[in-house]
Amino acid sequence: MKLAEKPVFRGKLYHISIAPGELPRYVLLPGDPKRTEIIASIWDEREEVAYYRQYRSFRGRYKGAPIATVSTGIGGPATEIAVIELLYAGADTFIRVGSTGALVRNIKVGDLIINYAAVRLDGASRAYAPIEYPAVASLDVTLALIKAAETLGYRYHVGIVASTDSFYAGQERPIDGFLPDFQRGLIERLRKLRVINFEMECATLFTISNIFGARSGAVMAVFANRETGEFEKKGEKEAAEVASEAIRILYEWDQERDRKQKNRFWIPGL
Repeated sequence: MKLAEKPVFRGKLYHISIAPGELPRYVLLPGDPKRTEIIASIWDEREEVAYYRQYRSFRGRYKGAPIATVSTGIGGPATEIAVIELLYAGADTFIRVGSTGALVRNIKVGDLIINYAAVRLDGASRAYAPIEYPAVASLDVTLALIKAAETLGYRYHVGIVASTDSFYAGQERPIDGFLPDFQRGLIERLRKLRVINFEMECATLFTISNIFGARSGAVMAVFANRETGEFEKKGEKEAAEVASEAIRILYEWDQERDRKQKNRFWIPGL
């Protein structure tokens, strides 16, 4: 492969500044570089690996499980770069740890949402697959997130998200009274389809992960409710705890799969 097709600088993948083998296979993906600190603070061991552009990374251990976190920045294009380079680095299991806006009244600010599929209103995923291709999370990652939320006792919801490239007009937020006609009514259309939240990265993550045989899932802290108009930065640490606990669960499931020579869709109890 030509260097320009897979940029490497001083032995490290160019954008994330990580060399193959530097991180374990299990990686949590927040958008905000500062959120990597919150995530890593939960673990039993941690060390910072790299910080280049918006891509900040830590590795460590959580209850015996090897774990890492890499921030992606905002949106599908930045997430695409992170995920592809992490695949090159040897990772294969990703959980997005994000913030989100709920579309329905019964989801409160500070609640968690576990998304198992995404409506592809982004552009980055379309570089990889036609729009008919589904953006779906991995079954075992989703189940591990649900089990983690139950174990920790946090209020959570499970459903489909709409991933957009635009935070304002693309999520039907008027800008000084301006909103394109084709965006009007978007939220109501999504509600009728039982889509429960907005965010900007899941469609890209889920699509790429499925194409390249990796696993992915997502847990979101609800910062806004678009029906009630509320906004508060709340639930961030709880989402980080659920994601870290889900990695521990997946690590134990993977070990048991290997011992019993089961395929990737098997989980204990089947």
